[in-house]
Amino acid sequence: MSTLFKIFYESIAQAFQQLTGNKLRTFLSLLGITIGIWCVVMVNTAVDSMEANIRSSFDKLGDDVIYVSQFSWGEDPSANYWKWMRRPKPGVTDYKALKSRMRTAKMVTYSSFIGPKTVEFGSSSVEGAFTIAVTDKYAQIFNLEFEKGRFYSETEYGVGKNQVILGYRVAKELFGEIDPIGKRVKVLGRKCFVIGVLAESGKDLINPLNFDGALLLSYEFARKITDVKTNTRRGGSINVKAKDGVTLDEMKDEITSILRASRRLKPKTEDNFALNNISIFSKALDSIFAIVGSAGLVIGLFALIVGMFSVANIMFVSVKERTNIIGIKKALGAKWQVILTEFLTEAIILCMVGGLLGILFVWLFGLGLTRFLDFEITLSFKNLMVGIAASTITGIVSGIIPAIIAAFMDPVEAIRK
Repeated sequence: MSTLFKIFYESIAQAFQQLTGNKLRTFLSLLGITIGIWCVVMVNTAVDSMEANIRSSFDKLGDDVIYVSQFSWGEDPSANYWKWMRRPKPGVTDYKALKSRMRTAKMVTYSSFIGPKTVEFGSSSVEGAFTIAVTDKYAQIFNLEFEKGRFYSETEYGVGKNQVILGYRVAKELFGEIDPIGKRVKVLGRKCFVIGVLAESGKDLINPLNFDGALLLSYEFARKITDVKTNTRRGGSINVKAKDGVTLDEMKDEITSILRASRRLKPKTEDNFALNNISIFSKALDSIFAIVGSAGLVIGLFALIVGMFSVANIMFVSVKERTNIIGIKKALGAKWQVILTEFLTEAIILCMVGGLLGILFVWLFGLGLTRFLDFEITLSFKNLMVGIAASTITGIVSGIIPAIIAAFMDPVEAIRK
């Protein structure tokens, strides 16, 4: 055991001696392996960070929520567009049927897009705020977070009180530093009290629930001041959240039976609605990121091969420079396994130093991009281990041939050289 430890110690010492002995050669060799490991780890880190960001965005939609829609998320829009356009848009009648008859649903919500409207407060105004009429469980089903205030109570919703909830950006532009809660604003010609301000949306690459520029009106209040009924131009959105322990397939079956009965579809008639959930996006993301990850891996491997040749080059030079020393060691009784281990360990150490530098640059680069792009790029433990493993494997592959040449040298010929 002590002999083995001594061999590793001497190999590490020789590796660092080679690093410091010829600085230019070392720099060029380590540059190759550093760039190679940087490419491999950086590509994996960027892809993983992007995937985590996008998946967390879609997770906000809820993995236990069914979206009743005119269009299917999983079909080709160009192939089915006209079929979808002939379908009736989800409306309040469908919502009431589901809400009254569903047994597997925890809650059912309905929302109707009224359109971009102007909201006024005193002499200030915000134009183009997209206005949505929502039912009473809307905040719960989407877990809406509030900067200030609250959502409608059941009583306020039921009587259709003239209240409004503002998106973060709308509130900032309209009120500035003034507390908007309790203030009266003018929407669609009616004065409304502000009861809540939604929290600012996150900095996700894809944000399906960005309410920063929104106005939320209760459906019961909105129908008093504008047309929110389904027509040929505008439909609504129905969202159904499953009860605990209920599978999406069970809930889909119940939704299908209720909607078919409500729309009076004959037994052989095809469904004229679509039931969507985020698993459709998850499957699409799996295939997309598998392709991106594979492409990134190929790029990283090419860069790593370049670094591998640079390390192999320095190892061949190292063997040539120390040929007489190898011959003396073998003449004194050193076995070929010892010589092999020394040079292989030296190659691994060289690659590990370059790999650790590459990983350090990935971490620094990620910090810089996070600040510059407002998008978090995180070096995970998995990718850290990938970098270390890639460095070790590169060291073995690039050093094995020089190490074998050194291990099986003839001692007499080696000393003579």
